[in-house]
Amino acid sequence: MERVVVQIDADATLPFWRGAQVFRFASVAYAIGAQIVSVNAEAPANSGIQAYSHPLISWFLIALLVVWSGVSGLVYAFELLPRPPMVITELVITVLLIASTMWVVRPEYYHHHQSLPSTFWVTNAVVSVALLRGPIAGGVTGVGLSLLSLGVEEQFHNVVTDATTPILLTVGVTLGIGARIVTRAQQELSAAVRMQAATKERERLAREVHDGALQVLALMRRRGADLGGDAAELGRLAGEQERALRSLISEQAAVPVPGIDETTELRGRLQAVLPADAAFSGPAEAVHLPDATVTELVAVVSTILDNVARHAGDGARAFVLLEDLGDEVVLTVRDDGVGIPDGRLSQAEAEGRMGVSKSIRGRMADLGGEALLETGPDIGTEWELHVPRAKEAG
Repeated sequence: MERVVVQIDADATLPFWRGAQVFRFASVAYAIGAQIVSVNAEAPANSGIQAYSHPLISWFLIALLVVWSGVSGLVYAFELLPRPPMVITELVITVLLIASTMWVVRPEYYHHHQSLPSTFWVTNAVVSVALLRGPIAGGVTGVGLSLLSLGVEEQFHNVVTDATTPILLTVGVTLGIGARIVTRAQQELSAAVRMQAATKERERLAREVHDGALQVLALMRRRGADLGGDAAELGRLAGEQERALRSLISEQAAVPVPGIDETTELRGRLQAVLPADAAFSGPAEAVHLPDATVTELVAVVSTILDNVARHAGDGARAFVLLEDLGDEVVLTVRDDGVGIPDGRLSQAEAEGRMGVSKSIRGRMADLGGEALLETGPDIGTEWELHVPRAKEAG
């Protein structure tokens, strides 16, 4: 049995989370540097008055920032805990640190400087929300934290000229979009792998049934009809089971796979309806077409094969060739029978038998394709069915 083994990461956004922690540690270093400068500053300058009204408490808050950054960085990078509660906690800590500026820093200083944890560090919360919930949540969080920071600094009048809001908004939206794109790509890849594995398994089962049970049932049907009597009844029952088994295989081949557009693998559907003595050849790769297109093509091929069984003569064999040419799919159905005499198709259509004109050419026209016929007395019959992918996809 041929197996398809593809390793797919459980979380497509994990590289984003790990990369974000590098930024987090850089922002921690910046926050510590900003704290060292600010805690030693004077407000107003050269006044001899410390900018911070509670410098020891400010250092405690910076220590909290460092500890939280280390813990959250490890949790996010290695998925040690569920992310949603961690992100909520991070938002709460970020808001409290921004608000604490009014407690530990004198108004004369923070009205003209950034809030306590620094805008650089605040960006981490925006990144986490964007990766977890997408671009809208990331953008809203960025704007919200920016407005909170400007409110603390009493700088609302600079909201248009201050760079904080557009930077945090852009970070939230951009990373959120990136996370959504890679998540969707992973889902599509995973669904495609499942579809490939399911298709190969169906093809394997179809080949085994076709080469085993279907050939035996077909033989019993033919031999029973030749022998007559009770054997003919057994042959009839064998024929019914043969048709039921072919129908079951065809239905299994048409089962859609969740997460993939409703397409069907044409090769498996064809093999499921071929007579046991028919020869089939096709590409090694799967040929996917929309369900409706595959259903119509299989119906056309079944009609042609039915005509072979009825009119090609005793001992006639059918040969089916499937080709995927990229811009179109071509199906060739040929037999080595007696062929169709000149004028026979026109006569059949005049008599009201519309098998060729409606079941074959009509169906192909509905698909935007065409059916080409080449036949003649004692040279067999060949149908060439063309289905353009462009029309079919549109």
